[in-house]
Amino acid sequence: MFTSTVKEIMEKKGVTLRGLVGDSGVSKQTIINARSDSGISECRLSTLGRIASALEVPVKELFDGEYGPGEKEDSMWRKKA
Repeated sequence: MFTSTVKEIMEKKGVTLRGLVGDSGVSKQTIINARSDSGISECRLSTLGRIASALEVPVKELFDGEYGPGEKEDSMWRKKA
């Protein structure tokens, strides 16, 4: 499960929704989706890259990942045999 930090970053930097739409070129609805925990996992990496660039942060700062007991961070991305 991913937790979005987009809203917190926007608040910390004083960026408005309208400002982020203009700076990133991403639609208002997509940014609204990226600000929600359930919506950020649906965003394309290229879209997150545009949002991160506009906010001047690395993409990985836009979300926090949670892993189950005994899972390593990178195991989430490996194909299971």
